Amino acid sequence: MIKVNIEVGYKLWIRKIKSPKKYFSKKLKKISRTVPFFKRKNIVFTILLTNSKKMKELNNKFRDKKETTDVLSFPFFAKKNIKLIKEKNMYIGDIAICYEIINIRSNNSSFFSEFDKVWLHGLLHLIGYDHIKNKDYFLMDKIEKKILKSFI
Repeated sequence: MIKVNIEVGYKLWIRKIKSPKKYFSKKLKKISRTVPFFKRKNIVFTILLTNSKKMKELNNKFRDKKETTDVLSFPFFAKKNIKLIKEKNMYIGDIAICYEIINIRSNNSSFFSEFDKVWLHGLLHLIGYDHIKNKDYFLMDKIEKKILKSFI
Protein backbone atom coordinates (compact mmCIF):
# COMPACT_ATOMS: atom_id res chain seq x y z
CA MET A 1 0.00 0.00 0.00
CA ILE A 2 1.20 3.49 -0.83
CA LYS A 3 0.27 6.46 1.31
CA VAL A 4 0.95 10.12 0.74
CA ASN A 5 1.16 13.05 3.11
CA ILE A 6 -0.05 16.17 1.34
CA GLU A 7 1.06 19.68 2.26
CA VAL A 8 -0.76 22.48 0.45
CA GLY A 9 1.52 25.50 0.48
CA TYR A 10 -0.36 27.51 -2.15
CA LYS A 11 -4.12 28.05 -2.00
CA LEU A 12 -4.79 27.90 -5.77
CA TRP A 13 -4.14 24.15 -5.65
CA ILE A 14 -7.39 23.68 -3.72
CA ARG A 15 -9.34 25.39 -6.51
CA LYS A 16 -8.15 22.70 -8.90
CA ILE A 17 -8.04 19.67 -6.61
CA LYS A 18 -10.87 19.91 -4.10
CA SER A 19 -9.83 16.86 -2.09
CA PRO A 20 -6.16 16.00 -2.67
CA LYS A 21 -6.33 13.02 -0.28
CA LYS A 22 -9.13 11.35 -2.29
CA TYR A 23 -7.47 12.22 -5.57
CA PHE A 24 -4.22 10.51 -4.63
CA SER A 25 -5.89 7.57 -2.94
CA LYS A 26 -7.44 6.43 -6.25
CA LYS A 27 -4.23 6.91 -8.21
CA LEU A 28 -1.96 5.21 -5.69
CA LYS A 29 -4.09 2.04 -5.64
CA LYS A 30 -3.52 1.70 -9.37
CA ILE A 31 0.23 2.24 -9.03
CA SER A 32 0.42 -0.50 -6.39
CA ARG A 33 -0.94 -2.96 -8.96
CA THR A 34 1.30 -1.71 -11.81
CA VAL A 35 4.79 -1.29 -10.33
CA PRO A 36 6.38 -4.36 -8.68
CA PHE A 37 8.42 -2.24 -6.24
CA PHE A 38 5.23 -1.27 -4.40
CA LYS A 39 3.77 -4.76 -4.01
CA ARG A 40 3.61 -6.11 -0.46
CA LYS A 41 5.15 -2.96 1.04
CA ASN A 42 3.82 -0.02 3.00
CA ILE A 43 5.31 3.01 1.33
CA VAL A 44 4.87 6.60 2.49
CA PHE A 45 5.99 9.83 0.83
CA THR A 46 5.12 13.52 1.05
CA ILE A 47 4.00 15.95 -1.65
CA LEU A 48 4.26 19.71 -1.25
CA LEU A 49 1.83 21.52 -3.55
CA THR A 50 3.42 24.94 -3.85
CA ASN A 51 4.09 27.90 -6.14
CA SER A 52 6.92 29.09 -8.38
CA LYS A 53 8.45 31.33 -5.72
CA LYS A 54 8.91 28.43 -3.29
CA MET A 55 10.11 26.11 -6.07
CA LYS A 56 12.74 28.67 -7.07
CA GLU A 57 13.94 28.83 -3.45
CA LEU A 58 14.12 25.03 -3.18
CA ASN A 59 15.83 24.66 -6.56
CA ASN A 60 18.42 27.27 -5.55
CA LYS A 61 19.01 25.77 -2.12
CA PHE A 62 19.28 22.10 -3.14
CA ARG A 63 20.41 22.20 -6.78
CA ASP A 64 22.14 25.60 -6.99
CA LYS A 65 19.82 26.63 -9.85
CA LYS A 66 18.29 30.07 -9.67
CA GLU A 67 15.10 29.35 -11.56
CA THR A 68 11.81 27.69 -10.82
CA THR A 69 11.03 24.16 -11.98
CA ASP A 70 7.99 21.93 -12.28
CA VAL A 71 8.94 19.19 -9.84
CA LEU A 72 11.68 18.42 -7.34
CA SER A 73 12.25 15.04 -5.73
CA PHE A 74 14.10 14.47 -2.49
CA PRO A 75 14.70 10.72 -2.12
CA PHE A 76 15.23 9.38 1.36
CA PHE A 77 17.42 6.53 0.08
CA ALA A 78 20.31 6.47 -2.36
CA LYS A 79 19.30 5.20 -5.80
CA LYS A 80 21.53 2.12 -5.62
CA ASN A 81 20.23 1.13 -2.16
CA ILE A 82 16.46 1.45 -2.41
CA LYS A 83 15.81 -1.75 -4.36
CA LEU A 84 17.95 -3.73 -1.89
CA ILE A 85 15.94 -2.71 1.15
CA LYS A 86 13.75 -5.53 2.42
CA GLU A 87 11.77 -3.54 4.97
CA LYS A 88 8.00 -3.62 4.54
CA ASN A 89 7.44 -0.11 5.95
CA MET A 90 9.37 2.66 4.24
CA TYR A 91 9.36 6.44 4.03
CA ILE A 92 10.80 7.10 0.57
CA GLY A 93 11.05 10.89 0.41
CA ASP A 94 9.45 14.17 -0.61
CA ILE A 95 8.21 15.75 -3.82
CA ALA A 96 7.51 19.46 -4.44
CA ILE A 97 5.30 20.56 -7.35
CA CYS A 98 4.82 24.02 -8.89
CA TYR A 99 1.26 25.16 -9.50
CA GLU A 100 2.01 27.84 -12.10
CA ILE A 101 4.01 25.57 -14.39
CA ILE A 102 1.35 22.83 -14.29
CA ASN A 103 -1.38 25.39 -14.91
CA ILE A 104 0.43 26.93 -17.92
CA ARG A 105 1.15 23.53 -19.45
CA SER A 106 -2.49 22.56 -19.03
CA ASN A 107 -3.47 25.18 -21.62
CA ASN A 108 -2.56 22.52 -24.22
CA SER A 109 -4.12 19.59 -22.37
CA SER A 110 -5.88 19.08 -19.04
CA PHE A 111 -4.64 20.25 -15.66
CA PHE A 112 -5.00 16.75 -14.21
CA SER A 113 -3.08 14.99 -16.97
CA GLU A 114 -0.19 17.46 -16.59
CA PHE A 115 -0.32 17.15 -12.81
CA ASP A 116 -0.31 13.34 -12.98
CA LYS A 117 2.72 13.32 -15.29
CA VAL A 118 4.69 15.56 -12.95
CA TRP A 119 3.97 13.97 -9.57
CA LEU A 120 4.37 10.48 -11.03
CA HIS A 121 7.73 11.49 -12.50
CA GLY A 122 8.76 12.71 -9.04
CA LEU A 123 7.57 9.48 -7.41
CA LEU A 124 9.63 7.36 -9.80
CA HIS A 125 12.70 9.41 -8.87
CA LEU A 126 12.00 8.58 -5.21
CA ILE A 127 12.23 4.86 -5.96
CA GLY A 128 15.48 5.11 -7.88
CA TYR A 129 14.61 5.84 -11.51
CA ASP A 130 16.44 8.57 -13.40
CA HIS A 131 16.94 9.79 -16.96
CA ILE A 132 20.62 10.68 -17.07
CA LYS A 133 21.50 8.01 -19.64
CA ASN A 134 19.34 7.33 -22.70
CA LYS A 135 18.59 3.74 -21.66
CA ASP A 136 17.44 4.96 -18.23
CA TYR A 137 15.29 7.66 -19.85
CA PHE A 138 13.53 5.10 -22.05
CA LEU A 139 12.94 2.74 -19.13
CA MET A 140 11.53 5.52 -16.93
CA ASP A 141 9.38 6.83 -19.79
CA LYS A 142 7.97 3.34 -20.44
CA ILE A 143 6.99 2.91 -16.78
CA GLU A 144 5.46 6.42 -16.63
CA LYS A 145 3.34 5.70 -19.72
CA LYS A 146 2.21 2.33 -18.35
CA ILE A 147 1.09 3.92 -15.07
CA LEU A 148 -0.57 6.91 -16.75
CA LYS A 149 -2.50 4.50 -18.98
CA SER A 150 -3.76 2.70 -15.84
CA PHE A 151 -5.19 6.02 -14.58
CA ILE A 152 -7.63 6.24 -17.50
